[in-house]
Amino acid sequence: MTLQVLLDTASVLIFALTGALVASRAQLDLIGFLFIAALTALGGGTLRDVLLDRNPLFWIGAPWFLGVAVFAATLVFFTAHLLESRYRALLWLDSLALAVAVPAGAAVALDLGSHWAIVVVMGVATGTFGGLMRDVVCNEVPLILKQGELYVTAAALGALATIIVTMVGFGGGPALIAGGVATWALRAGSLHFGWALPVYKSRPPRQ
Repeated sequence: MTLQVLLDTASVLIFALTGALVASRAQLDLIGFLFIAALTALGGGTLRDVLLDRNPLFWIGAPWFLGVAVFAATLVFFTAHLLESRYRALLWLDSLALAVAVPAGAAVALDLGSHWAIVVVMGVATGTFGGLMRDVVCNEVPLILKQGELYVTAAALGALATIIVTMVGFGGGPALIAGGVATWALRAGSLHFGWALPVYKSRPPRQ
């Protein structure tokens, strides 16, 4: 198993767990769990592959990714009640999924020889769109829109870290690890220390 496949697998597994946790908060049945878990786990990578015209889509070429999502959804369906705070678990699992998915998405674009700006966009898309669809479908406030929190910023800077490490001659594993660590450090800092971007505050119009 290559590092790329390992990252894709970890991303699918962890995002599927977050999808199932959101399904538990919405009190869905088992089929609802499976649907939300698969949507979350496969959504970002599917968008990436469609935009990059990558055929077949990663989970169609390797259908066992669906099995990973089904396993995660079933596991959470029977164990979610054991968690004291499902929302807190969701936040930290989501941060790990982001840290895995961003360098995985960036690596796919790098392998295709894409421009660095496209690599950043693909890293962000892979890391954020599955969670965005999960939250919208389950009528939750999307995590990427939480006021001032570092989410898309963490994803973009993580993808940039992957590019920079690749450009200085340490492509492959070191670049993917650097991208993942940068992404998670920023997202975890936002969750734990409250790191945030300034938010817009309206002011009375000038006379």
